[in-house]
Amino acid sequence: MKAVELAQVRQCYGDFIALDNVSLSVQAGEVLGLFGHNGAGKTTSMKLILGLLQPSQGQVRVFGDSPRTVQVRQQIGYLPENVAFYPQLTGFETLRHFARLKSAPLSQVETLLDQVGLQHASHKRVKTYSKGMRQRLGLAQALLGKPQLLLLDEPTVGLDPIATGELYALIQRLREAGTAVILCSHVLSGVEAFIDRAAIMAGGQLRALGSLPALRAEVGLPSLIRVSGMPQAHEWHRQLLLDGYQARLLGEQNLEITAHNGAKQQLLKLLLEQGLPQDVEVRQASMEELYRHYMQAQSRIDKGA
Repeated sequence: MKAVELAQVRQCYGDFIALDNVSLSVQAGEVLGLFGHNGAGKTTSMKLILGLLQPSQGQVRVFGDSPRTVQVRQQIGYLPENVAFYPQLTGFETLRHFARLKSAPLSQVETLLDQVGLQHASHKRVKTYSKGMRQRLGLAQALLGKPQLLLLDEPTVGLDPIATGELYALIQRLREAGTAVILCSHVLSGVEAFIDRAAIMAGGQLRALGSLPALRAEVGLPSLIRVSGMPQAHEWHRQLLLDGYQARLLGEQNLEITAHNGAKQQLLKLLLEQGLPQDVEVRQASMEELYRHYMQAQSRIDKGA
């Protein structure tokens, strides 16, 4: 089932085009990473899905219906990049307030405060909370009503590494329960292990959409193979250079080889059949490298326009 569907969406503010012919969908139980520079169209996309904006052209559907309906909005949870709460209320009072606004069971309040690690501070005023604590409270607010679609805009801002790990563990549990998640983040290295697909936006357009393996295959970025504990590494290094590989020695028995997809499998097979290395490490193109590739491609298009 499609939790979200944008079909040829165009969003204009006067002469400014914020989104230009964007089409994408998110399935139930899928985590989509939505990436792009400031002004790329991510926030506009979020507002359309939330029903805060009406598209200038095209169609936006959430669970097959308009996102502006009450029934749909009750199934959506949203954590904005900059959360703001009434400073004089306690965390407990804040969450009860939002539970009433969302018609969510009040019994969820204490459970969610405990789930996000704020049980100890639930009766302290929000003005005493650190930025990370406010972010946790914002996440608890987003989870009220057990949403089937969760929109997270920079959710790890202000969170320490332990809290960040707990957040992604929570996202994994939600995914397994069938909740669709759209995640915006500039910390690309932290999210790539937790998303099913990536959508990369630039200049209001969708420049890339797919799983990380699919995007790696599309752009053809090379892999880095590090081989350690290899006798006669010098001879191997010389032969690899003759065969057209990019390779360099790292000590007496270690090599670093750059290989594209077709050559990568062939090289790994050869190394393993020989049984020479003690260890082989393969590092594929990261989310950051993929993102940089598409941004550089966009920059070339802009300069040529």
